[in-house]
Amino acid sequence: MSRAATDAGQWHALSGAYALDALERAERDAFERHLAHCPQCAQDVREFTATAARLGAAVALPAPPGMRAAVLGRIDGVRQLPPARRSIVPLRRRALPMALAACLTGVLALGGAAVWEHERAGQAAGALDGLAAVLAAPDARTVTGRSASGATAKVVVSPSRDQAAFLGSGLPQAPPGRTYQLWLADGGVMRPAGLTTGDGGSVLTAPVGHATAVGLTLEPSGGSPHPTTTPLMLLPLPH
Repeated sequence: MSRAATDAGQWHALSGAYALDALERAERDAFERHLAHCPQCAQDVREFTATAARLGAAVALPAPPGMRAAVLGRIDGVRQLPPARRSIVPLRRRALPMALAACLTGVLALGGAAVWEHERAGQAAGALDGLAAVLAAPDARTVTGRSASGATAKVVVSPSRDQAAFLGSGLPQAPPGRTYQLWLADGGVMRPAGLTTGDGGSVLTAPVGHATAVGLTLEPSGGSPHPTTTPLMLLPLPH
């Protein structure tokens, strides 16, 4: 195997860690330079990011009583399918859905992914599908930011869909009577773009249009028509 092929394989192996913001700064900067010229890694990052967002949102709702016991009681009765020989390319394209299914099975066993059994299942499923569509869009571009407290966030924008998604990690729970609110900076005006819990992922409720940045503030419960606090983050939208 050539040196170039070996190096490419090493970069591809970092796609998952990059999507989870698990790389050191020097590694992240080096990977982003590679990412700008590697369509395969760009697609892998979009898919891993979408998977992580779906898994994070899946545990946002509590399991109904008895879910954990029911899953554990039935797991021994699930028949394992025999292995099948497949080519490398189909396996690669199937790897992410298979990983997602395996992860969701594990979450179910822990009793934390009862979204589909919950009375809000339809709304939750629609939100997850909308988030995944933005993250996996062919033209999706990502920018990463960090707050003064050390919390991290990714903003993914898809020009073709005129949508953006916000994925936060490490933000403290909003105080009683307060909520995190997203904004789109557009020509010197901050447009409201929806509320968020801070951690997890959500699609901005306003179209991106000509906005140049996405902001996050802490507002009174229910949100505000205009920011009342200094942005905790202000992430420039990638072009």
